[in-house]
Amino acid sequence: MSRRTLLGGAGTAVVGTALSVAMGGVAKAAPAAPSDADALPQANSIPYRPRIVDYEIFELAAMLRAGKLSSVDLTRAYLDRIAKFNGPFETYANNGLYNAFVRIDADAALAAAKAADKRLDGARRHGDNVPLLCGIPMGIKDSVGIKGMNTQDGSPTFAGNLALQDATAVARLRAAGVVLLGNTICSAFSGSITGTFAGNAWNPAYVPGGSSQGSGVAPIARLAAACIGEETGGSIVMPSAANGASGIKPSLGTVSIAGLMPLSPGYDVLGPISRSGRDSALILSAILGPDGVNDPQTLSAPTPFPRVPLSARQGRKPLQGLTIGIPQTDWMNVNGAIKVGVSPQSTYGAGHLQVFNRLVGQLTSMGAKVIPFKGLDMTDPKQNPYFASTEVLATVDGSPVSPSAAVVNSNRYEIRYAAAVADFCASGIPSPEAVATLTSQYGRRAPGEATASFASADRFNGGITASVRYEGEKRRRQLITNYTKTLDDAGVDFMLVLALGDVIGQRSGGPGFPVYRAYYQVPNALGWPMVSFPTGYVQGLPVSAQFWGPRFSEPDIVQAMIDYQDRFPDYHKAVPADPVAAAASPKRLLVAAQEEGPSNDPLVGEEAVRAALR
Repeated sequence: MSRRTLLGGAGTAVVGTALSVAMGGVAKAAPAAPSDADALPQANSIPYRPRIVDYEIFELAAMLRAGKLSSVDLTRAYLDRIAKFNGPFETYANNGLYNAFVRIDADAALAAAKAADKRLDGARRHGDNVPLLCGIPMGIKDSVGIKGMNTQDGSPTFAGNLALQDATAVARLRAAGVVLLGNTICSAFSGSITGTFAGNAWNPAYVPGGSSQGSGVAPIARLAAACIGEETGGSIVMPSAANGASGIKPSLGTVSIAGLMPLSPGYDVLGPISRSGRDSALILSAILGPDGVNDPQTLSAPTPFPRVPLSARQGRKPLQGLTIGIPQTDWMNVNGAIKVGVSPQSTYGAGHLQVFNRLVGQLTSMGAKVIPFKGLDMTDPKQNPYFASTEVLATVDGSPVSPSAAVVNSNRYEIRYAAAVADFCASGIPSPEAVATLTSQYGRRAPGEATASFASADRFNGGITASVRYEGEKRRRQLITNYTKTLDDAGVDFMLVLALGDVIGQRSGGPGFPVYRAYYQVPNALGWPMVSFPTGYVQGLPVSAQFWGPRFSEPDIVQAMIDYQDRFPDYHKAVPADPVAAAASPKRLLVAAQEEGPSNDPLVGEEAVRAALR
């Protein structure tokens, strides 16, 4: 199997400002391949479901094209459920219900649905070419720009940060006729990967996974057909896993991140979360592609990009010829301690282990060769010179520069990460309390200074020399080379892991993820793709597995996910019961709430790993 492992462009991304990424022009949607419609089922063959919100996107697309359903009726059905089960908007805290959407624009959504119905009618009458996503209602993470709506990255401190135009991915969805419902809630500043603002789709008392909290909850809770999430280190995979959604974290450069409020350029990616692998694959097909003016990282992807599969392969052994590896050095964090030297599977809860073993048997029955293999030990500096090394590459403005900091902070300086927030604070839009919170979050307190400041952040980020940055990038690339070699030496095509190894925790306190992959951020550091999909349930909550592998191997891992769901559909077709309202936070917050749990930020996550290993 051909693998592409070059990291090209990761360290030199130009993605605009931290608030509203500048775009020289809106990239148009790539036209759907003529054969995409062949993947649709016949409308008359679709099993009847009492609620239209329970149909998957492929089924909805067939029904919309056949005139058996209107986008207006579909959109109203989702808006009705949002009104009933979402709870109050603009609440960056527990609002007593799902709290998947932090804001919506119902009028704009219904207008878009009406326009979609007109396009669909034209297709029926005149044979007009209409994208498969036309008329499908979706949500967009709160850190991704929707023209005319606030984009607040999980915090009321960014109130007034109005998106002047659509993010590239959003523009491509809009061009495809997608009905944009609004912004889904995310962790404060896209930080926590456990999350507490939203309620889990299966039981709102439990954590939803973050930072794309609402994007993971909404499709499963039937508040949207699908959503767009963003990940820097776990933020698509974790909410997909916690809610039993089917999510795709693409390779770096597959999808433009222009229009995103970035956390770490060179790590950040946008991707779809839905109820099925093929639905997410369809969305990925609509948003991927070059966007050279706005996001040069997309120029590193193959052109044309290998076709993303939309259908399951036929036959008894669709996975024949694949070798799927289970890395035995993929150490797990168990209640705050990283279990180095212990097989990951031995740390799983009893129910999760049973599901995992069943999954291995299911994949084997489909023709795959599933083998344990050593993998790469991220705690060994020789194997992992990027994260594991304690070497200080330089000291800048009194602070040490690690290999990963040399990359991350340089990239942040390049996009005016701190300076853009400083401009927002100086605009007069945020309150003094919000300015103080934003300064603490995005600024830096240098040694000897009493308070944090944006100027201090820029001194440090901008003070990293080109040679130090190059050394950091060189070590990152060496990590990629080393990881690739472990797969090649074992003859492994891609890997199988459980991001979450035991039942998740409740929002009210305690560890949100008692057992999770300690190095959950590694796929982002490598720029590699990962998919997450449900494989069972324990104590009424999902158990999800992940495939991940070399950069731009999306077609391979997505195909395997679709094949699995075609053969074993019960897990992704399960439907949660509707919730009953619970106690909410006492009042709307005016400044950012801070959530506990592991962080999406690569530098914060790296320090947490070091602390857990001490």
